[in-house]
Amino acid sequence: MLEKTTRMNFLFDFYQSLLTPKQKKYMSLYYIDDLSLGEIAEQYSVSRQAVYDNIKRTEAVLEQYEEKLQLFAKFRERKKLIRHIKDLLQRESLAESKKEIERLVEQLENME
Repeated sequence: MLEKTTRMNFLFDFYQSLLTPKQKKYMSLYYIDDLSLGEIAEQYSVSRQAVYDNIKRTEAVLEQYEEKLQLFAKFRERKKLIRHIKDLLQRESLAESKKEIERLVEQLENME
């Protein structure tokens, strides 16, 4: 569950500007403010099921955006490459790491 929550938080960060105001509000309350479905339903005078359905549809929309745009996947790949470069820079002999660092930097530069 924590992995899904973390993923949804990232997807929401990347794609929230593509959502409707209602989708943004429900997702923010549920994933960021950690309100329950019942609490959100009470706040908006709708059923718990209505909130649940909206959140599930919005999660699916976020996954579709990610499938098409790959912003989160590219973000994770960049983080991985940067971490690898930092590890190489920590080595005692930078001369040995130079070619690998250059290759990784080129990969970063070529990312869309």
